[in-house]
Amino acid sequence: MDTTRYDVVIVGGGAAGLSAATTLGRALRSVLVIDSGTPRNAPAAAVHGFLSRDGVNPRDLLAAGRSEVLSYGATVIDGEAVSALRTPDGFDVILGDGRRFSGRRLLVTTGLTDELPPVDGLREQWGKGVVHCPYCHGWEIRGQRIGVLGTGPLSVHQALLFRQWSPDITLFLNDAVEPADEEREKLAARSVRVVDGAVASVEAADGVLTGVTLREGSSFDVQALAVGTRMEARSALLESLGLSSQPHPSGAGRFIETDAMGATAVRGVYAAGNVSNLMAQVITAAAEGVMAGAGINTDLIEEETRWAVEGRFGPFSAASEAAVAKIVLGDRRHGLESGRSAAGMGPASTV
Repeated sequence: MDTTRYDVVIVGGGAAGLSAATTLGRALRSVLVIDSGTPRNAPAAAVHGFLSRDGVNPRDLLAAGRSEVLSYGATVIDGEAVSALRTPDGFDVILGDGRRFSGRRLLVTTGLTDELPPVDGLREQWGKGVVHCPYCHGWEIRGQRIGVLGTGPLSVHQALLFRQWSPDITLFLNDAVEPADEEREKLAARSVRVVDGAVASVEAADGVLTGVTLREGSSFDVQALAVGTRMEARSALLESLGLSSQPHPSGAGRFIETDAMGATAVRGVYAAGNVSNLMAQVITAAAEGVMAGAGINTDLIEEETRWAVEGRFGPFSAASEAAVAKIVLGDRRHGLESGRSAAGMGPASTV
């Protein structure tokens, strides 16, 4: 086991984790970041909507983030954290290879997993011709023939969103969506085509998406396909501490509940980024990491202030020992036996 006791152990080296580490490093905290190297956006070619970094490759963004974290004295290691346990001093985090690290506070920024529907060819195009977020990818596919693969009740909303980026939108119900009459009216009003039937496969040529084919054989030419995935928080580490993921109100998946500063229901354990906010883009996750870092630092300051107070007024302080001596010894604590003198037994003797 690493005998270093860190102020904070952060599990997850994405935008949230690295931003938290930078914030804590700048606060003069000892920080360890454990990163498994499996970011959610690894299939994507670029990050969008990140002010001053729009279009940067996700790997390049993380490399720059690591460099900043290291410049403030934090430690970053590669490894997969598989469990955590509470100790008298905080938490121990155990890695898959047996290594163990100790921290006073624990921040989990492990992100989420996108569960794709079982359609042939879909995964191969994920992050390329198959996209999920209009704010992340809409500009790049603006004006193209865009299909929306029905996966649940949010698919109608997704089709109406992508309509902002193209006049040519087709919603494939995929035997997973049955729009209400009001929803069909909205789709028609926005000139969104609706196609019944399950989608069997996503077609591509030379790695470029070209269309979708239904199980009954019909094919449709599309240049991009939007898919609403089921998003599941990577919460195994948190679950080892007694936390459970909760269904998201939108029905889009499961997440870990936190307060505004990232604190979970388990004292001393924090979460930030996609593990607690399924809808967070990269810049949002980074901001939540900053907030969690500030929250953790405040929590540590409160603990250290309490320790300082207990050092002056605690059970073993000078003031407490003087009070105990007065109760037990009376005036003899000053070296005088006043009781003997008062009883006519001569001068008080020194104890």
